[in-house]
Amino acid sequence: MDVSDLLYGAYERKLVAQLPPERLPRHVAVMLDGNRRWAREKGAAMADGHRAGADNIIPFLEWSEEVGIEIVTLWMLSTDNLKRAPEELAPLLQIIADVVREVAEMRRWRVNPVGALDLLPESTRAELRAAAEATADVEGMVVNVAVSYGGRQEIADAVRALLQEAAAQGRTLQDVIDTIDTETIADHLYTRGQPDPDLVIRTSGEQRIGGFLLWQSTHSEFYFCEAYWPDFRRVDFLRALRAFADRERRFGS
Repeated sequence: MDVSDLLYGAYERKLVAQLPPERLPRHVAVMLDGNRRWAREKGAAMADGHRAGADNIIPFLEWSEEVGIEIVTLWMLSTDNLKRAPEELAPLLQIIADVVREVAEMRRWRVNPVGALDLLPESTRAELRAAAEATADVEGMVVNVAVSYGGRQEIADAVRALLQEAAAQGRTLQDVIDTIDTETIADHLYTRGQPDPDLVIRTSGEQRIGGFLLWQSTHSEFYFCEAYWPDFRRVDFLRALRAFADRERRFGS
């Protein structure tokens, strides 16, 4: 081990020591951005960038578990991404299926797919369902796998599900209008029953939410990191947690 490794390790330990457990987030959501730009800068194929990004998922989940995060949401594929050329989308879907299967086989965390899964190929849906079923009894950290996810799509799906439920109950449209509120809609989101994310991280230097957890992130803290997702390190995560812990959350007040 050279001197730079020793210094890096010492810096990581210092960051960990600076994290007050009572001020850490329960739910961390991450926009895994920059895989394609990472590949372009290295002169590699797009699929190589997506694989490099997938290789960083389990380490990130381990870092999250180490500090006591209860829920992690990973935005792996948006509804807009489904419009990509077939020669990029097909291998990307396979890479996602492979890493989700790998996470499930560890039986360390509970996999929860979130998104408009009906827009995905049946083979991908089957992989996601299998991962969820295989980890349903796991009591560890919850890992929301956001695949074919779009914030507007989620809200539209929530309203549709609410109306379908009301129709099945024989309720009138006027009754639904009179009783609908924010809590009712929240109860039909993909993440229903979960606390909203405390911290949302976006890699690659982009500073926009791009439709990620539009409803749930109203009071979230955001952290933007310059590193592309494949290069996102534990030290970057610890810096994000330190920044979160140092903020005074106001929840809109």
